[in-house]
Amino acid sequence: MTAHAPRGARGVLYPGLAPGRFHHDQQPPSADLAPWIEHHWFVSWDLRACPPQVQSTLPHPNVHLVVEDGAVRLWGVQRARFNRTLAGRGWVHGVKFKVGALPAFLRSPAADLMDRQVDARGLLGDDVDRLLDPPLADAPEAGKTRIEAVLRARVPPVVDARGARLAEIVDVIGRDAGITSVEQLCTMTGESARRLQRDFRHYVGASPKWVIARYRLHEALALLQSGEAKPDAELAQRLGYFDQAHFIRDFRQLVGMTPRADVSALHRDSGEPAAAR
Repeated sequence: MTAHAPRGARGVLYPGLAPGRFHHDQQPPSADLAPWIEHHWFVSWDLRACPPQVQSTLPHPNVHLVVEDGAVRLWGVQRARFNRTLAGRGWVHGVKFKVGALPAFLRSPAADLMDRQVDARGLLGDDVDRLLDPPLADAPEAGKTRIEAVLRARVPPVVDARGARLAEIVDVIGRDAGITSVEQLCTMTGESARRLQRDFRHYVGASPKWVIARYRLHEALALLQSGEAKPDAELAQRLGYFDQAHFIRDFRQLVGMTPRADVSALHRDSGEPAAAR
């Protein structure tokens, strides 16, 4: 097994955005909700003295509940990077559901939400109003308490065993950088490719091939951001790519620039010359 190096929140393209003016915090769920919630997240910013800034994140194979701007929405798995222009002052409360948890609440395939965001009343009914009035505002702990009170009334009586198994498999993909193909995943887990395809659609909302590919690019970004790797053929080989050209193509398609340009942008944003990293 080739383990990923331990890191903080992955997939944030510009971690140095507006130092002191942009905050991204995570909190674990209460113990009774841990089978269904990976973590709560809270983002806040105060850019009133700064020009608008763009923040981008890479997708994860998770569904999110998001409270923002007077609305509560469910976000399915997004295949493209998420870009958001931040201006003025604002905040967002979010819940990152565990892989495989959504069908237990909605009784519908997670793939139905792929690349979509929908009103959360289908999940929470009129309890959505409890999260909007009064507004959650800039208060992470209070927001967590109110969100959990609403979700607690809707958790299923038992954990879906197959959903939990799919969560374990996705976790294996995320932890083992040596998994670069569905065939390897089948060998490691003892699952058939056909069953994985079917159950990933229902419980995860994306194919196993997509999850493997996304985690490879998460690993690439983390290695480049930390300076542990250079944007060269060695990194492409380390991630299991056939050649550097395929790696650059996939990286540019998701991140929006080549690996080398991404490293240059990181140095520029941090104010450090490349040699200082």
